[in-house]
Amino acid sequence: MSSTQLLRIAARARGPSSSFFTPSPVSPARRLPLLACGTKASISATGCYAFSTTTPRLSGDHAEETFEEFTARYENEFNGVQDVFELQRNLNNAFAYDLVPSPTVITAALRAARRVNDFPTAVRIFEGIKAKVENKMQYEEYLQELEPLREELGVNLKEHMYPDDKRA
Repeated sequence: MSSTQLLRIAARARGPSSSFFTPSPVSPARRLPLLACGTKASISATGCYAFSTTTPRLSGDHAEETFEEFTARYENEFNGVQDVFELQRNLNNAFAYDLVPSPTVITAALRAARRVNDFPTAVRIFEGIKAKVENKMQYEEYLQELEPLREELGVNLKEHMYPDDKRA
């Protein structure tokens, strides 16, 4: 049976006095009581009942985070890392900002990578730094400052592992 035949049968079942597409009037006994504006059930920001159960967010009430606060927060995050997922999530969040993380944050991230025994992520941290810095001189300064830690942890750079790679 096709859908048009079903539609015709449904329209005939309602009777000739009413159309299938127009709603039939609801008796007053079957109507649900409506909530008035300003009741305690669910009040939106405008004061009227809303279908949403979430509260509106007002984004103007937060203060800007300073670079020092950012550094302290991510140092604490990386010091508390227990598994690879946390490490990679924190790295993703730290590199998502429009700034290059400080060498102390990178140190904490490299130590966290060593703690969870994740060598590939340690190498990728340096690739992330290379992508974030403005010029090659800044990248060289990061490498120079982090050289003792790299040697201590045994982290190689991608440029040293694949010297013929043109993308490095």
